[in-house]
Amino acid sequence: MPTNQNANSQNEIEVLKELYAAINRNDIPAVLRLFDPEIERIEPEGFPSSGTYRGLEKIEAHFSQARATWAEGSCEPEQFFVSGDKVVVFVWVRVRLKNNPQWIDAHIADGFTFRNGKVIQMRTFVEKQQALNWAGIK
Repeated sequence: MPTNQNANSQNEIEVLKELYAAINRNDIPAVLRLFDPEIERIEPEGFPSSGTYRGLEKIEAHFSQARATWAEGSCEPEQFFVSGDKVVVFVWVRVRLKNNPQWIDAHIADGFTFRNGKVIQMRTFVEKQQALNWAGIK
């Protein structure tokens, strides 16, 4: 079964690459197609839109509102780590918000779980090590 696990992992990584590409081009319908209807999104305390969002309707509003604050920028996946049913992505966020000349330049981690090839949970971590711990990666 290792081949099957690797194939699933590779498919999940491809889904996540498409997710970040869709976010970067502000294609919210494409983002939603990658999520399970019971998606749960968790943003940590201290983020502009911190909280927990459940279901496609809440996720659509969350991503639409967050992405509408961007003047320019991107979230670029840099590394992928797979552990069982969890995938951790180290992400370079470089975004300039509207009405603000300053750039946000940060390295964060996102954690994902999948169901039937779609993202069922997405959580963001400020510290990369927190994400690796969440996924059980040493």
